[in-house]
Amino acid sequence: MSKERFQNPVVGDELKLRVFAYNSNNYRNFNSVTKVEIYAFDDEKTAANPDGRRLVQTIESADVSLDSTGQYSTSVILEQAVYTIGRYSDVWTVEVESGETEAQIENSFEIFPDLWFTSPVPVVYGFDFSFRPNKIRQGSKNYLIIDITPNVPKTSDLNRYYQNLAIVSPLKVSIEQECGECLPAEQDLRLVVDCELVELREKCVGYYYLDTTEMDCGIYNVWFQMDFGDTVHISDKQQIQIY
Repeated sequence: MSKERFQNPVVGDELKLRVFAYNSNNYRNFNSVTKVEIYAFDDEKTAANPDGRRLVQTIESADVSLDSTGQYSTSVILEQAVYTIGRYSDVWTVEVESGETEAQIENSFEIFPDLWFTSPVPVVYGFDFSFRPNKIRQGSKNYLIIDITPNVPKTSDLNRYYQNLAIVSPLKVSIEQECGECLPAEQDLRLVVDCELVELREKCVGYYYLDTTEMDCGIYNVWFQMDFGDTVHISDKQQIQIY
């Protein structure tokens, strides 16, 4: 499974880099994406290169995917021969409108050391989940913002380790309509989201796009699942109202 740019990638990972393009508050496609250049920032700086920028990889237009209107991505294998621990930027060269001068969009990411940790006991603690908003008007298309908080003693090393688990572990979401007198009691008939992967991640936060246009008004149960090591952590059910 690939990681997002803020999921603490390490050497050897597959990293997905994304760009979202808007025009007048709507997703819009560029006329073209010419290339994506990835630069490392070295300690050796000169007057001509004050930030120590060094080109490490060029991704051609054919390897950039248009995932949906205005949503672009490309995947990079962080090969050991090319990438090391440190700071990087990905510079997207695009032609916004036909015939216009090409523009450059720069984003950043960081490659981290391997996240080794040793302990006399296995992974025994869990996580608390919360999300917002918990009330959405029917017909809205919103991102649910999911916060993950390690539920561990506040010892610095242990807390930091569990934060790293939350950052790198797969996060899944399920949503079912609350059972009422006029609804089928069978859970599979009320399930509207069945353990779907939350792909957009930023540190200990996940973003799940929820389209309510086909959902009935009412109360829904929402819960989350996170897998790490040989442990599967399933949260308590929380509720969201579609009105």
